[in-house]
Amino acid sequence: MRIEKNYEFRKELRIVHRPGRNKPGAKSGKDEICVKKGWSIVWDKNASRLVEDSAKDLQDYFFTSMGISVLLEKSDDINSLPDNCIILRGKKDFPKLGKDLSVPRSYVLKVTDKQIIICGNDERGVMAGCHYLEDLMNLREAPIVSKTQALKREPLFSPRMMHSGWGIDQFPDAHLNAISHAGFDSILLFVKGIDKTTTGYLDFNDLIDRAASFGLDVYFYSYLNSWKHPDDADAEEYFDKIYGELFRNCPEAKGFCMCGESCEFPSKDVHTTGKKWRESSWHGIPDTRPSPGWWPCEDYPGWISAVAKSIRKYKPDADIMFSTYNWGWASEKDRIKFLEKMPKDITLHIPFEMFQTIKRGKATSVVMDYTMCRPGGGKYFESEAKAGSKLGFRIYTMSNTGGMTWDFGAAPYEPIPYRWVERHNAFHEARKKYGLSGMMDAHHYGWYPSASCELAKWSYWTSSEAPDKIIEKIALRDYGKSAARHALKAWRIWSDSMDDYIPSNEDQYGPFRCGPSYPLIFHPNITRTMQSKEMEFPTAPYAHFGGAIIKTFYHPYENIQQSAGPVRYAEEVKCLERFLTNWKKGVAEFEKALAKAEAGKETAAEKELGVAKFILATIATVLNVKKWWFLNQQLLAEANPAKALKLLEKIESTAFAEIKNAEAAIPVVEADSRLGWEPSMEYVTDKWHLEWKIKQVRNVLENEIPVYRKILKI
Repeated sequence: MRIEKNYEFRKELRIVHRPGRNKPGAKSGKDEICVKKGWSIVWDKNASRLVEDSAKDLQDYFFTSMGISVLLEKSDDINSLPDNCIILRGKKDFPKLGKDLSVPRSYVLKVTDKQIIICGNDERGVMAGCHYLEDLMNLREAPIVSKTQALKREPLFSPRMMHSGWGIDQFPDAHLNAISHAGFDSILLFVKGIDKTTTGYLDFNDLIDRAASFGLDVYFYSYLNSWKHPDDADAEEYFDKIYGELFRNCPEAKGFCMCGESCEFPSKDVHTTGKKWRESSWHGIPDTRPSPGWWPCEDYPGWISAVAKSIRKYKPDADIMFSTYNWGWASEKDRIKFLEKMPKDITLHIPFEMFQTIKRGKATSVVMDYTMCRPGGGKYFESEAKAGSKLGFRIYTMSNTGGMTWDFGAAPYEPIPYRWVERHNAFHEARKKYGLSGMMDAHHYGWYPSASCELAKWSYWTSSEAPDKIIEKIALRDYGKSAARHALKAWRIWSDSMDDYIPSNEDQYGPFRCGPSYPLIFHPNITRTMQSKEMEFPTAPYAHFGGAIIKTFYHPYENIQQSAGPVRYAEEVKCLERFLTNWKKGVAEFEKALAKAEAGKETAAEKELGVAKFILATIATVLNVKKWWFLNQQLLAEANPAKALKLLEKIESTAFAEIKNAEAAIPVVEADSRLGWEPSMEYVTDKWHLEWKIKQVRNVLENEIPVYRKILKI
């Protein structure tokens, strides 16, 4: 087995055109044409830089992926274009062919015996048409495409915003190109000031210019200081210096994204503390009211208006977005009241699946953060989308259709394509009902190439094949005919098994976030220094969040909308046991796919299987952690020493099982350096962290438990 170094996955992310896509012996049918050596790509000599770059990119695709050399040619005579060429033009050059084009990035594809014409509504439409041609040939595994007189394609959602999958706020050109090819049209950048991101200095205008060369817009995601009330005498000057200056310096940025938790302000709403959430207490006594970032404050609309005014002073057409993510739990009455007051020229961003109620046996739980356990929209989304549509808002959502959620925080994607299709269908329904038009396709966990991500690109354009057909073609292309049926069966098993996922705060901020590196902390506090049992999860000093978003001392986080932890856990253990069993079945099925993978396609199958095995180890850890919590709680409450000693034996057994699980995960993460990494945390489940966890659990077994056993015998 080859062992990858940390961050070696970035070599994979550099690949835009995958070599060796041209399957030997492929022949065109009677209704197809084949691009061969000697063909040329022709475009208007006066065309924009983006069109020329698209032509060069397409040439590289034919050379790298199909092993064919095609020529590049500029032309100014639309009436004398040669045969055996791919023509890249705008609708002004083909007024009849492009007469129905009006949507940005749309295009028409025409394929005849001797020519391929890509007629774009605009320059980005030409680029998107080139990418579509590549996609068709990739699935065909040959430089062959079906003839068509006028296939019009339009994007159904825009923007499709994406954070970096390379590293938080890091966008090298190769990654920008890959993001564009994957179907996204915008990137997201955390901003803490002009040219200042989560990682320090970055030339914003350079990034905006480089992104534009790949057909991408740039949205700023606000981490700016917002502690100013709009009624203050100096508010306008304050907002202008912070928000206005950003767009005065970067007028080509597309938009600005705000979310309550990163945009707290000194609200005067009596329903809130009026303080930052870290300061919402009095001499240690917590104020039970939410802080302003977690409540639809009556003066929030005024604050949003003040920010928008300062931005539009320099960028009148800025797309300014506000997310209601932090108060989806509040009553519908309070949330709709907020929307009624919010300025209607602000884009309303509503998370999709959050705050759905889940009934499991006698227990009620709630979707606390982004997950695929429920692919459809929740009541929170439905209520705000319905009201927002009536009020005239432009509506976006957090789609996560880059292929990732918080379900498995250190995995690169979720290999559940049939589940993703259900989510795509739900978005299409919301588009028809409420006018849903734009998406944030990932939070800061970013994006990694996968079948799940590729499916979204097909789904979000008109004139695409049925999803099941696309899934089958992806499996055939990536693994070969003999392996495809096993891959499809595994994907189906994994997709269906997600019903049993547990999207609680303690799980998504605990063992589901990092997987098998999560520690097992012994609850009895054997100490002379009276320290807390919560451990700091070790991460790199340069990590943005690092271990701050991993809560190591596992216990229920309660709230009024769900059953008490012990009630939930009793049902959740059953779900996790079923989840683990079914995921194992999928792994076994995909192992058959690997065994039958075509020559040259084994690596892709190995990578997919590695992701599945990492998720399997994560599920096992979550199950062990819940059992660990139950046993430790029983131990703390057990007054009978003999019974307590029996509980210690069960605790030890759970610890040994988890050590075995962590040990088995080491070769899995060594084979794929993307496993165990997330942009904002950096590495949390590489070999080092797994060995750290094993050492931590062994310390419990060798030191803490023996001491407590002696204590019980006193």
